[in-house]
Amino acid sequence: MKPPYLKSMLATCLSLTMSLAIPVLAQDNTQHEGVSVGNMSIMRKFAPTGTLEKQAAAQYTQTLQQAQQQRALGPDDHPQVIRLRSIAKKLIPFALPWNERAKDWKWEVNLLGSKQINAYCMPGGKIAFYSGILDILKLTDDEVAIVMGHEIAHALREHGAERAGKAAVANFGVKLAEIFAAAKGYDPSIAGSVAGGVANMGMLKFSRDDETEADVVGLEIAARAGYDPRAGVSLWQKMGMVNKNSPPQWLSTHPAGKTRIDEIRRHFPEVMPLYARAKSMPLDRIPAYQTNVKGIAPVSYP
Repeated sequence: MKPPYLKSMLATCLSLTMSLAIPVLAQDNTQHEGVSVGNMSIMRKFAPTGTLEKQAAAQYTQTLQQAQQQRALGPDDHPQVIRLRSIAKKLIPFALPWNERAKDWKWEVNLLGSKQINAYCMPGGKIAFYSGILDILKLTDDEVAIVMGHEIAHALREHGAERAGKAAVANFGVKLAEIFAAAKGYDPSIAGSVAGGVANMGMLKFSRDDETEADVVGLEIAARAGYDPRAGVSLWQKMGMVNKNSPPQWLSTHPAGKTRIDEIRRHFPEVMPLYARAKSMPLDRIPAYQTNVKGIAPVSYP
């Protein structure tokens, strides 16, 4: 039986290591119009961005090839493919200022035939939507733009590299805890297990933070491109209808739906003026956003 203070000691040891993963929050936003987020995490420096982009491109190509073999890859003339690429074409110009590398990315948008409610954007701008998210949620163009903006934001903010860096630091912390425990005469395997549990919970929190940041950045990109950011509310209301058995927020890598909706609403004052400008309309003349599913109330602002 391990001493009662071992878990606390190992957690402290690991937290010192994981503290390297805290993002730099200072940012000069005096000249920035729109949402304000901190600088990208220094942890992305532990994973070479160029290498990740090459790996992502290879994986993306392999995914498309497999989908082609299974006749699950949407052809270029498929209405949904045309629709997705049209929305991406409007979003991407407003995504570029968020990452200086993005202007050199070889952006791609493809549709995969699957009932999964999913979409992603790999490092380097490789975007994929599953037909399930379009068909099951009956996404409007505004809602597609919110999803796509969110996924693009993950790539722009280099969350993949950040998570890889944090994982490397977490693994180092576990090894350090085992060495420290062995030096003190404790069972290193128990120490590693406790430290690993602490690291896993920490990584979940980091992932939820990334999701929230991607929501916020994605809202701005969509708004600047002329897509209604209020669609983010109806999107997560739809998602809640089909994901009623989601895990508790503290055990999930994604914030709970209500949390996301509240966060989206909190940023309306920052993004709605951008949307009004894109639509060339006074803010007070923009009608409430109404989605295409019965039972979801119109979303207004203010």
